This record gives sequence, structure tokens and C-alpha cells, in this order.
Amino acid sequence: MLFDVDLLAAFSLTALLLAYAPGPDNIFVLTQAALKGPWKGVMVTLGLCTGLIVHTTGVALGVAVVFQTSPTAFTLLAVVGALYLLYLAWGAWRAAPETLTDPTMDDRGEWGRLYLRGIIMNVTNPKVAIFFLAFLPQFTAPERGNLAMQLFILGTVFMLCALLAFSSIAFAAGSIRPWLRTSNRGQILLNRVAALVFVGLALTLLTAQQ
Repeated sequence: MLFDVDLLAAFSLTALLLAYAPGPDNIFVLTQAALKGPWKGVMVTLGLCTGLIVHTTGVALGVAVVFQTSPTAFTLLAVVGALYLLYLAWGAWRAAPETLTDPTMDDRGEWGRLYLRGIIMNVTNPKVAIFFLAFLPQFTAPERGNLAMQLFILGTVFMLCALLAFSSIAFAAGSIRPWLRTSNRGQILLNRVAALVFVGLALTLLTAQQ
């Protein structure tokens, strides 16, 4: 047996708490869900969780070690991630109030863009790769069998926890959508706050140490 129930329960609880901790991913889910509807927040969440597949595979195959041991690789990915966050901040700061309507599946292009944006945000954050490299192996043990399989299972559980946490954030944020329908000032304020948060997170990423 690769894992016992107590170990998986402890891992799942830790993963849930980490998923709810403020960060670029759940902040973006919150703002998109508030402005565009909870299901579009879930679409961003699916993109973010897809990015976690990349990080889990990287840890299982040892690729994440490169970012831990190579300052150049870490810095390059950090710069790319920070620039993307600044791009999101610029877009949020300049965003004009929208006429908020009920989201439909007709605007498939936007659904796809939100999903892709979630993937990019997650994959270009080297801190996630380093975190997975430091966090996941703590719950593995050679005597329980194949280590790569254990890491993939833990990564899958983490993704499910992130999906649960971020989706709940999306639906909670969606509850303020009726107010935003009638408040242009509220939309502008939410976008400006999100922009400032993204700038702060970009600066944090740029100054992060391995």
C-alpha cells in the first residue's frame, strides 16, 4: 500500500490550507469570478490545476531540481512569471466597467483564454516548482514502493484540493456579482485592487530566493 489513510488525510488538510492562503492564483480566480461569473472562475481554476500537472511531472522526473540548483534557470522563469503578472496588472488597472450579463457557453473564446491564462500563471511561477520539490517528497518513503508513483498520487491529491478550494472561492466571489452589475465604481475598485496585488506579487517573485 503506497499510503495509509492518516497520511493522506494529513496531506490533504495541509494542501487545502495552502490553497486558501492568499496568492496570485486564488486572487485571480476571485476577481475573474466576481466580474465574469463563478463558472469562469472555475475555468481559470481548471487552467491552474492543469499547470500543477506540469509541476508534479517535473518533480517526479527530477526536472524541478534544475530550478533549485540553477540560479539562471530560476531567475529566467521568475522574470517571465513576473512580467506576466505585470501584464495582468496593467490590464486590470486599465479595465473599464463592463455591462455584466449572465455568462453563456457562446463566448467560447473567452473560456479558452481564461483556461490558458490559468495554465500560464501557474507554470511560469518557479516558486511552485520549488515548493512541490520541497513539499511532496516529505510524504513519500522508498519502502512504500515506486517513488515517482507516490509523487504523482500526491500531486493529484493536491490538484483535487486546489480545485475544491479555488472553486469555492469562485462561487463565493460570484455572490457579489449582482452588486457589481449596478456599481461601476465597485468594478473599477475591484480591478484596481487586483492590479495592485498583481504588482506586489510580481515584485515578490522578482526578489524571491531559491
